Amino acid sequence: MAFFNKPISDIVAEIQSGQKSCTEIVDSALNKISEKNGEINAIITVEETKAKERAATLDALTNDDKMAKPLLGIPIALKDNICTQDLPTTCASNILKDFEPPYNASVVDFLENAGAVIVGKSNLDEFAMGSSTESSAFGVTKNPKDFDYIPGGSSGGSAAAVAHDLVPLALGSDTGGSIRQPCAHCGVAGLKPTYGRVSRYGLVAYASSLDQIGPIGSDIRDLGVMLEVVSQPDERDSTKNASPFVNDPSLYSGEVSGLTIGVPKEYFAEGLSDPVRKSIELVKEQLIEAGVTLVDVSLPNIQYAIATYYIIATAEASSNLARYDGVKYGYRSEEHASLLDMYKNSRNQGFGAEVKRRIILGTYVLSSGYYDAYYQKAAKVRTLITQDFAQAFGQCDALIAPVAPSPAFKLGEICDDPLQMYLTDIYTVSANLAGIPGISVPCGQAGALPIGVQFMAPHWREDTLLQLGYAVQAHQC
Repeated sequence: MAFFNKPISDIVAEIQSGQKSCTEIVDSALNKISEKNGEINAIITVEETKAKERAATLDALTNDDKMAKPLLGIPIALKDNICTQDLPTTCASNILKDFEPPYNASVVDFLENAGAVIVGKSNLDEFAMGSSTESSAFGVTKNPKDFDYIPGGSSGGSAAAVAHDLVPLALGSDTGGSIRQPCAHCGVAGLKPTYGRVSRYGLVAYASSLDQIGPIGSDIRDLGVMLEVVSQPDERDSTKNASPFVNDPSLYSGEVSGLTIGVPKEYFAEGLSDPVRKSIELVKEQLIEAGVTLVDVSLPNIQYAIATYYIIATAEASSNLARYDGVKYGYRSEEHASLLDMYKNSRNQGFGAEVKRRIILGTYVLSSGYYDAYYQKAAKVRTLITQDFAQAFGQCDALIAPVAPSPAFKLGEICDDPLQMYLTDIYTVSANLAGIPGISVPCGQAGALPIGVQFMAPHWREDTLLQLGYAVQAHQC
């Protein structure tokens, strides 16, 4: 547990009681960013002036108003694909390097209404396309536990910012594991909510049927507080479920006896490294000692998850990124003899290699003659994977699995091998395809490098994930 070594609810209580001020807490975060961010490049835009002004405004509130704000004075970093009014939202891409949205994402309004203070925007793989935060146009982010290693991705900046004690909380987005995987590699906790739990209004789209915003923190209890705040109803997103998450304090008792956890055999086959396997085996033993029943389950169509994910995700990316044409906003090339030249040059110069690769792949699978063979077939397999999960959850309350096949790899080690990079998502993409919630919880070490365990639950059962996550955290502490 970092940032004053206490959960954010305790920090908020100290502010509400007058023991600390919002200004003091926000200044602490800004100082940490100033002193330590250069080591890892987690924050790419710092909002010092507005953050200090907002902290002063919060300090001037009446006591009654302060008591109504569950995130009073808490500094938060936002992944830089979440729109912030009059503050750069770049998606770590040259095509949006000077873009300042005229509006906030819904989650930003929800956070500020709860008293949070946005202190910066965090680095990511360009347009959230990557697993290592090496494809950012603003430089790589380093793992705070060992600067020679990747922090994971695409929400690597958000996870690294929390792990390096720059902020107590951050928001990321998860399309195929982009919250859970970097959290596992950086040694913090991250929650990918059920699809539709959190409004996507103002989240720059990568793959609209897979994207979901979620919280990152160093304490499981903080994730519950954050989820309750950002899951408020929002008419601007038609996929948002009307019911917000209710953060029940009883979830954090450490009591998990009576729960049944499924162990999918497909997640523990060849390809899983020994350090990860051993760490998760220890978690299984701890859960059994705590009164949990483990049962073997099978997800027979999971073997097709990576192929299915990269067909659906790239197809949706191809459509979503068609809007960046150099006309309405973003980068425009000055080198053109015609309108078509301007379109081509703006996109060629503005997008990085990985984004271009995924646009081309997505355009291909949607093209005439290939739609039925690839995209439509992937959509059918997605339904089979969703049904596999439904059948498994008929036997258990949640599933246990690895987050990544191995601990973090070295910077530059596989960035030139796209297929190997894609395979690092093998244990996480299925939750996005099925729309179910998943959580990554620190559970071990391989030398200096953290290892995480993943739990997945039925739709809308984030409470079960937090309950299990806290039990694991309590044992690790």
